Amino acid sequence: MAIATQVAGRSTCLRRHTGAVLVKDRRILASGYNGTPRGLKHCAEVGCLREQRGIASGTHHELCRGIHAEQNAVIQAALHGIAIEGSTIYTTHEPCSLCAKILINAGVTDIVYGEPYPDPLSAELLGEAGIVPRRVPPAPAEA
Repeated sequence: MAIATQVAGRSTCLRRHTGAVLVKDRRILASGYNGTPRGLKHCAEVGCLREQRGIASGTHHELCRGIHAEQNAVIQAALHGIAIEGSTIYTTHEPCSLCAKILINAGVTDIVYGEPYPDPLSAELLGEAGIVPRRVPPAPAEA
């Protein structure tokens, strides 16, 4: 989880920094963070579409310039020819329903997350697929 948190530091999202790491057999396969697709302007440059339209967290995921951390981790694995079937994803936030569907189809079998996310459909889809996400709250910051 510490590595997922560190990856989240690369996020270009103005609302939430999220990081994800795909692991299998104790080996990191790929990582991702939330931000705009490569070559596109970051939200810091053009503004947050979701903020501009007053879109609540956990709704209308398609109305965003960015790609979620879990999606980027799966894309990075595919781009580099890395099989992720049977892997575990460690992510700073509970996956949304769109990410849940992608993780199910990619063959990810275990999900470990830090912070909850307001998307009840995600839990329903994952449960139907036999995946029970585990919450591991982040460690308290050192003083």
